[in-house]
Amino acid sequence: MVFTTLISAEELRATPDAVVLDCGFDLADPGAGERAYAAGHLPGARYAHLERELSAAKGDGRRGRHPLPDRAAFAATVGGWGIGPETQVVVYDAQGGPYAARAWWLLKWLGHGKVAVLDGGPAAWLAAGGELATASAPAETLPPYPASAEPAMATIAAESLLAAIGHLRIVDARGGERFRGEVEPIDPVGGHIPGATNRFFKDNLQADGRFKPAPALRAEFERWATPADHIVLQCGSGVTACHNLLAMAHAGFDGMRLYPGSWSEWCQDASRPVARG
Repeated sequence: MVFTTLISAEELRATPDAVVLDCGFDLADPGAGERAYAAGHLPGARYAHLERELSAAKGDGRRGRHPLPDRAAFAATVGGWGIGPETQVVVYDAQGGPYAARAWWLLKWLGHGKVAVLDGGPAAWLAAGGELATASAPAETLPPYPASAEPAMATIAAESLLAAIGHLRIVDARGGERFRGEVEPIDPVGGHIPGATNRFFKDNLQADGRFKPAPALRAEFERWATPADHIVLQCGSGVTACHNLLAMAHAGFDGMRLYPGSWSEWCQDASRPVARG
């Protein structure tokens, strides 16, 4: 069986050949994910670091805090994890799935279809009778992944988004207080892109940390009454937006675009409009 959006802990236990990536991270403490991995991770999992492997270097910040990696460099990273075109990949984190969703999106962007997020993360794995390991997994190294000729996931650049304000539904995955500009703990300017809709990524989850059922998610997204190919997903730096994109894909939507630079890129240019409230 092939998994392309979510996979349950029980299904993962029945898929022993999957390559598993632990994507745990903490924006306030970039080393926290590696420490948590060392303390206990799914058996055989490799660690994928948001800022070293799932992003390019920040540089001057004009492309945002977590720019997309170079495709050739990411293809080499993916091959180094032992992932080939036929590999079932499972990604997870213990933070509700935003960093795993970033890895999921990047693998799709590269052209790899067989990738899914572990629904409920390590808590669901333990609840299903799984165990954690502390030993690092020796990764089978493969050649660089044979990426698709063109990115397989759609994106939009800041200039195109600016020109399309009022014609696209822009969906911001940040918490409401950051969206409204009441607080801004990370970026230099608070607020949001004019006309954006706020959909906090954690609204995709149930109380137990698993995603809401696909029909429930679909009903929520259908309230926007917007064709999927007219939806742009963004957040602070292009990470948690992938959670909304994953939830929409799991609900059966296709064609959404990611704004990779997101608010952290948008607010670097004082000529771009800012809304608050």
